[in-house]
Amino acid sequence: MAKTLKRTAAFTALAKSLVAGARGGPSLSTRIAAIPRMMKATTRGQYDGGMRLAMMAAATAYVLSPIDVIPEAFLLVVGLADDAVMVAWLAGSVLAETERFLEWERGQDRIVVP
Repeated sequence: MAKTLKRTAAFTALAKSLVAGARGGPSLSTRIAAIPRMMKATTRGQYDGGMRLAMMAAATAYVLSPIDVIPEAFLLVVGLADDAVMVAWLAGSVLAETERFLEWERGQDRIVVP
């Protein structure tokens, strides 16, 4: 049940982010350009995205890894389905987190340090 809720949340975040981009939200290039800044701010301790970035890195490693939890060679469709779910979750997470980071970054611009 919990996995279903997490998948639903990931797909919902993906849909919302894609719609937001189409309605004047940040473009994909803006989001991609924000990723290095987000990583830098996280490593400096300025942004609280550490665990989310770690999960996204783990998901990327999972998808790119030649060793898979469910080998595609033996379970063709099911083996590819777990990768497809992971890619969908990863895309939704990256879009949602970059949206969150860009909002945080805009808030930082308003803070004036004397």
